[in-house]
Amino acid sequence: MTPDLTKTLDTAVRDTLAYVRGRDPDAGADLAELHRREVNRPSLVVVGETKRGKSSLINALLGVPGLSPVDAAVATATYLQFVPGPYQARAWLPGSAEPVGVDDLAAWATGAQKARRIEVQHPAPLLQYVSLLDTPGVGGLDPAHATVALAAVDKATALLFVADASAPLSEPELKFLVAASVRVDAVVFALTKIDAYPGWRRIADDNRNLLRAHAPRFAEAPWFPVSSALAELARQSPPGEQAALVDASRIAELQHALVDLAGRGHQLQLANVLRAGRGDLARLADAAAAKVRAAEAAPARAAQVRAERAALAARKRTESRQWTLLLSTETQRARVETVGRLRSTVATLQQEFSARIDTGRGAVLTKLPDAVDASLQALSAELSLGLEETFRTVAEKVLAEVFDADERAGMLGRLNATLRHALAAAPIRDGSGENMLIALSAGGIAFMAGRGAILGATALAAGGVLVPVAGIGLGLAAGGYVLWRRRVQTDRQQARIWLRDVLGEARAALADEIANRFTDLQYALSVALDDAVERRLRDLDAHIAEIDAAAAEDAAGRQKRRLAAQQELDGVRAKLRHTDDVLIRARALTPVPLDEEDQ
Repeated sequence: MTPDLTKTLDTAVRDTLAYVRGRDPDAGADLAELHRREVNRPSLVVVGETKRGKSSLINALLGVPGLSPVDAAVATATYLQFVPGPYQARAWLPGSAEPVGVDDLAAWATGAQKARRIEVQHPAPLLQYVSLLDTPGVGGLDPAHATVALAAVDKATALLFVADASAPLSEPELKFLVAASVRVDAVVFALTKIDAYPGWRRIADDNRNLLRAHAPRFAEAPWFPVSSALAELARQSPPGEQAALVDASRIAELQHALVDLAGRGHQLQLANVLRAGRGDLARLADAAAAKVRAAEAAPARAAQVRAERAALAARKRTESRQWTLLLSTETQRARVETVGRLRSTVATLQQEFSARIDTGRGAVLTKLPDAVDASLQALSAELSLGLEETFRTVAEKVLAEVFDADERAGMLGRLNATLRHALAAAPIRDGSGENMLIALSAGGIAFMAGRGAILGATALAAGGVLVPVAGIGLGLAAGGYVLWRRRVQTDRQQARIWLRDVLGEARAALADEIANRFTDLQYALSVALDDAVERRLRDLDAHIAEIDAAAAEDAAGRQKRRLAAQQELDGVRAKLRHTDDVLIRARALTPVPLDEEDQ
């Protein structure tokens, strides 16, 4: 069955790609790029609400207690990637292309060092088959968790969704699954903490019912009940007691299922491409249905479309200045708030380090430049994260004034493409002068572009606007260390002057960079909004032209036109049905728990 399914998937992907490319070259190019992505080792993205036992489950699956930090509030934008190799950990900081060694994994994972990605190499057997990506929680109080997790899902071969047996799936979990369902085809569910909740079977049934109601595509996905605590207890128990505890934990069953899943990595990748292609086909079906309606030349429909077109054109004439003013106002307000936070933070750093200078001696003063460097890197990372969220907020507020919810949903793809192009075209600026004590990382102030830039560019979880932002990398330059050695030594007064100069220039450099980024955002959003309105007007004009052309035909001509439009609609619907049939067959790629096989 496997070779036949591979051939079926490959044929379906190629047919879908050719069809989409022939009708929408831009969408076809994106789909082709996704198809070209190679899967050397399948990647399993582990997602779930906070406090559901994701990290404990990863440790149990890898057989390494404490490897993934447990009971820690994972940072919003930090995710852990587990790959095979001799044990070591390294992290990528915003604005830096080179990784740094990680000495305290728990501290880095909680965001103390503001890493964006932490790679953990380990010789665990499971990692020989599949890499694991441990993401932040998808809900809780911070919706940015879901944004980061969904960005990671874009790179996933399959999804391991972790829920626990304490209660049925929550609303944030269900919303996340709905959003993820358009990005990845295969999902495996793990129900954790079954040792602590004897009623876990009822919870599992409730979860299946919730999925049928809210995320029906995953309603038949497999659930693996597990206990990470029993697996850990087995490792600590005498040899004679281990086997029973291992069986009760059910971890081995999930391990075998993931190994099986990893063996189907190429097929899963094809299914993911086909899943993305299905979204393009659905959009083309909507466009074809609009042509059928236009061919009917119904006077009421013609009047409705003309009224919509006239209203949008009128709004552009009368409200475009208002939109521009709103964009300028929101951008400036957000910039002032961001610069204000920057000043407050730098003032706090000034107080903290001044106190260290006043009370410290010996090693404390010797290590002060390193401490200042780390604090400046942390500050720039926090600003990067804040800019991402601020930019999205500004963009959404302006878009909401221009388009209603349905219109926004239909044009966000085009708008995002325009933003990517506009922001990517922004020149790289050099933020350091000849005498700067603070250096911006090379390339760190350039805007990132590209569909695959995980975590460098983020998007709203529920189909929102994409605002690419590269991390600002700022730290103490070599000149800062030289001046410290020349001027300070053991002179506290000179140390205070040095600190004032360093932090003052850091604040100025960051303030300039913030101003430049908001200028870039305002320009890019202005261009994107204007382009979106013009595209919408052109689409309406084309639709009106089709209605008018049909109205000018006699009955036979309209019938011919309608038949041609209906044939196009029937054709894309047939493609959709075939795609759905193949994707249903692809469900066989997902392992089935042993207790379900026996049913």
